[in-house]
Amino acid sequence: MTKKKGRSRFIFCCLAPAVILFAIFMLIPTIDVFRMSLYKWGGYTAEKTFVGLDNFKILLQSDKFYQAFQNSVLLIVIVTIVTFGMAIIFAAILTREKLKGQTFFRVVFYIPNILSVVVISAIFSAIYDPNQGLLNSFLNLFRGQNGVDNPILWLGSQDLVIYSIIIAMVWQAIGYYMVMYMASMANIPDSLYESASLEGTGRIKQFFSITLPLIWTNIRTTLTFFVISTINMSFLMVKAMTNGGPDGASNVFLSYMYQEAYTNSSYGYGMAIGVAVFLFSFALAAVLNAVTKREEIEF
Repeated sequence: MTKKKGRSRFIFCCLAPAVILFAIFMLIPTIDVFRMSLYKWGGYTAEKTFVGLDNFKILLQSDKFYQAFQNSVLLIVIVTIVTFGMAIIFAAILTREKLKGQTFFRVVFYIPNILSVVVISAIFSAIYDPNQGLLNSFLNLFRGQNGVDNPILWLGSQDLVIYSIIIAMVWQAIGYYMVMYMASMANIPDSLYESASLEGTGRIKQFFSITLPLIWTNIRTTLTFFVISTINMSFLMVKAMTNGGPDGASNVFLSYMYQEAYTNSSYGYGMAIGVAVFLFSFALAAVLNAVTKREEIEF
């Protein structure tokens, strides 16, 4: 009994700091967001007016919110598909083809992930510069004088700005997930591929019948994490590159919430947006876990 009590006390002492910090910095603020979404408050005054669900009614009638919602979903879908598709393909090539300089390619692909969002935003803002940017300068080789006189506004066009941000986000994320999948693929026994080759199975079929099923658990875990983190990363990219412009065309969930809560001094309405983002993220994670659930394959 004494040993059990001592063990329980030890476990409690180890877990208590983490639980306390989680409650202070996560649980209590989350509950407060739900509470403040029921008030009309500017954020900088002591006066608060309880309005119930009025903030949510305004939210559902806001065209700006639906535009931010559309942009967020577009970013999540395209960035996730492109990033994971390219990361898995690059990982398979560098792992299975036994290319020289694998360590070099790992480092080169991983470098964007260690850069801060501000640095990445500055790099791509310079690339997208309409007059002296690398992208327009390259395209002007084919467009000629017309390109010089009518430069493409990558961050100033309502039709192009969101896709310009997507490219920056994909470039930033590919290397990290490629390295993770390379580590998973390296653990697959070569004997499985050798047996498949002896039976006449090609590389592409081996990839879909051996590689993907055996690293699926890793893909499933990273997919859920990436999709949720994309919501936060998209805000950082938008804030640093366009600040939601032009005319709100690049606004996403959190940038719209930030504008309403801190720029327009509609803190209660901003918290209502935060509640919507929280529920959307929770539902999305649940759907992803259900859709990607597979029987675990061991080797």
